[in-house]
Amino acid sequence: MDRTNERHTFKKEITMKNLILYILLMGLYGVASAQQSRTTPAQQKQNSVTYTCPMHPEIHSSKQGNCPKCGMKLVAEKQSKVKQAKALPVKKSGTPAIGNIKVPQQKKDTNKPTAQATYTCPMHPEIHAAKPGNCPKCGMKLVQEDPKSKVQQHKGMEMHEKEVSEKSGGSQEMEGMQMENDATMDNIKKAKANLGPIKTISAKSSPRTVRYDLYVADTTVTYGNKSKRAIAVNGQIPMPTLTFTEGDTAEIYVHNNLDEETSLHWHGLFLPNKMDGVPFLTQMPIKPHTTYVYRFPIVQHGTHWYHSHSGFQEQIGMYGAFIMNKRKEWDIPTLPVVLSEWTNMNPKEVHRSLKSATDWFAVQKGATQSYAEAIKSGHFKTKVNNEWKRMNAMDVSDVFYDNFLINGKNQNEQPQFKAGDKVRLRIANGGASDYFWLKYAGGKITVVATDGNDVEPVEVDRLIIAVSETYDVVVTIPENKSYEFLVTPEDRTKSASLWLGKGEKVPASRLPKLKYFAGMKMMNDMMDMQGNMIEMEGMKMQNQIMDMNTVMYPEITGEENPKPDSKKIEETGMNMSKDKSMAGMNMTEDNPDLVTLNYNMLRDPKKTTLPKGPWKELKFDLTGNMNRYVWTLDNKTVSESDKILIKKGENVRIIMFNNSMMRHPMHLHGHDFRVLNQQGENAPMKNVIDIMPMERDTIEFAATEPGGDWFFHCHILYHMMSGMGRVFSYENSAPNPEIPNPKLAQRKLFADDRGFHPMASIGLESNGSDGELMFSSTRYRLSTEWRVGVKSAHGIESETYFGRYIGKMQWLFPFIGFDYHYNSMNDEKEKNLFGQLSNQRNRKAAVIGVQYILPMLVTAEARLDSKGKLRFQLMREDVPLTSRLRLNVMGNTDKEYMAGFRYIVTKYFSLSTHYDSDMGYGGGITLTY
Repeated sequence: MDRTNERHTFKKEITMKNLILYILLMGLYGVASAQQSRTTPAQQKQNSVTYTCPMHPEIHSSKQGNCPKCGMKLVAEKQSKVKQAKALPVKKSGTPAIGNIKVPQQKKDTNKPTAQATYTCPMHPEIHAAKPGNCPKCGMKLVQEDPKSKVQQHKGMEMHEKEVSEKSGGSQEMEGMQMENDATMDNIKKAKANLGPIKTISAKSSPRTVRYDLYVADTTVTYGNKSKRAIAVNGQIPMPTLTFTEGDTAEIYVHNNLDEETSLHWHGLFLPNKMDGVPFLTQMPIKPHTTYVYRFPIVQHGTHWYHSHSGFQEQIGMYGAFIMNKRKEWDIPTLPVVLSEWTNMNPKEVHRSLKSATDWFAVQKGATQSYAEAIKSGHFKTKVNNEWKRMNAMDVSDVFYDNFLINGKNQNEQPQFKAGDKVRLRIANGGASDYFWLKYAGGKITVVATDGNDVEPVEVDRLIIAVSETYDVVVTIPENKSYEFLVTPEDRTKSASLWLGKGEKVPASRLPKLKYFAGMKMMNDMMDMQGNMIEMEGMKMQNQIMDMNTVMYPEITGEENPKPDSKKIEETGMNMSKDKSMAGMNMTEDNPDLVTLNYNMLRDPKKTTLPKGPWKELKFDLTGNMNRYVWTLDNKTVSESDKILIKKGENVRIIMFNNSMMRHPMHLHGHDFRVLNQQGENAPMKNVIDIMPMERDTIEFAATEPGGDWFFHCHILYHMMSGMGRVFSYENSAPNPEIPNPKLAQRKLFADDRGFHPMASIGLESNGSDGELMFSSTRYRLSTEWRVGVKSAHGIESETYFGRYIGKMQWLFPFIGFDYHYNSMNDEKEKNLFGQLSNQRNRKAAVIGVQYILPMLVTAEARLDSKGKLRFQLMREDVPLTSRLRLNVMGNTDKEYMAGFRYIVTKYFSLSTHYDSDMGYGGGITLTY
């Protein structure tokens, strides 16, 4: 026995020694691997750069370009080095031996390190996977992760290549940027070759004064199948196309035959400040039944447009093309194209409805994203997470429109073009709030200018044009047929068509309905609990390169609930949707990639660097509150901020971060700015920049005007009227003779975002009436609630509050008010949950309190009245059970409670029923205003 024990002890000692030896050798192996994995800067420079798609990580390319599946820009992926072990003694079996323990053999070293890719989720960086696939949390495609990538910072145009390299994280990213630029240059070369030489034609006359007379008058239209009021100029909508040649002088007589004030702004033009057309800022409005003359030199060229800057007149017809030809212009067929939308609703009522947080527009669009829809589509958790973060339903546009128009028609036919013709479309988005997707059934779209400025030609399959942007594009008529140039609003509710050519109609493929819950899921991860967008480390969110809304596009990411066959297609990364543009798509070279335009692809033909001079840098967060429809810069409206002083001769750089869930087209009056992109010295010049959610974009302009106040604002009409803008003012400017009373003009200018908006909800049911009347502005609210019973014993209750919203998201609302409460239903000595007498029989008391929006959009209220009684209440209104059915619930410490349903029939009318602890059951109707 002793010998046996000794043998066992001896074996254990050997085993322990082997184990200790193994651990020591593994430690040495790890150190050796780490040392071997290091490379010198020279070696790093030699490492090849490969590219992948953020949405389709199975795509790999040695050159920068666009994803063949979704059209997104490919991003550089860094190769991590595989750890190499030092040579270990190997047995014949091929496994290194350490005592009696086998260690997996390492592969032999090669000249080029083997890449070991890992993948992560753009929304959830804590997710790591060895293989591409989908995020287990949000379902987004995993992307190859780059732990050391840094976003390039712009520090001035004087930055040298060495500085750029340091800011961008090293020579490899510089190489990646260069290769991405090479892909753009390849596209430019190809586009130029396909465009071919284009003859020019010289202006027939020398510079001259060109006069237009514009008669502004009321009219009636039936764009939405109902007769509605509109404003026409010279009897037409859009307004007449005004055409000039560079060097001319414009002389425009505006005859205001309206019974209200008006104005005209010349979008994107360089002109004297007093001619800019912003009422109460650069001029006083044109009074009813008077004439005003705009006179200014034409010192530029390109496609621009003009529109009213008074109230909401732009929405009902006051927009038109403004074309300035070069002295030598292309001699090809050219067509001005003005895009717009039409609503049968009075635009003032549209704005009031947005302020009142009604979801009627979502009902009309089929985009309510109710709980029933969430359950049906398997997104119940997504819906709950959305409301837990105090967010409303996902949307990409604000307003439901009854029709969309191209030069005033939904179906616009231009049969004069024949096979082989190249047609230049001068496109202006004259819409009040809609972005538009542009597609062409006849092939590629060649972009040749933006916002009136030439760019090197680039070929794309589609592009999205922001509100107020302009693009010049060239399309070719392949055969003697009629080809559709399809215009689709971003929410894809309807479309409009421009038919080019004569003969058999060739339609473009339609854009399918958005996957709203996929977008909601993405937004849940993009926003924190404080309502801020979360910037993704290592992701270059700028210049439209990464469109996060791609997860909502069925033509790219597949159907919401794919059939079994569709799932198999998705697993292979192939999308064979009904969209003809994607049908049969494969990865072969003979099938062209789907290319979507982004700002990185825009290159000015000449250098656009600003002149030397002092620099002024400004930073803005684009902020907004969809619940109350408040839109701001740095959480301040125009009326809440001072003018920004700039000096003539200095260069102004503006860095903007979009900290909201909506796109914003930011427009600067009277100046063009450089959009800093990968084109360096040839960065494009624009006057509108579309900034997508989470993007951080940089623009810069030279302050060259002699003086004056220039508006900088979001060009979505309802965002601008809510206060999203600033005024740039040149220091020491001479008084503007058009503004005789600056203080009065300022009050009028500020009135747009300071106004109070009425709203009401009135229930008329069998047990009585309950409702609310409210007047609300950007920061303040005055409201009164009432409950009146049918029976005298039910009595009457009324609570009136006045308070101010606090914070960017305005979840906090301190208030003061008055409470009147009388009924004889309850015992006088009934106590509340705090042990205090309820005093409901005859309560007349002043109150002070606070409301706060909790997760799940529950309103918590705590208040103290002048009698010393404390009350705490929880309430949730309009829980979307189905697309039209809403649930309301309330309970408080006075032992009062209520629950009811409301079925939406029209915008202003609902069927309703509820139970009230004081008045019992009731049913009837609810009127909502």
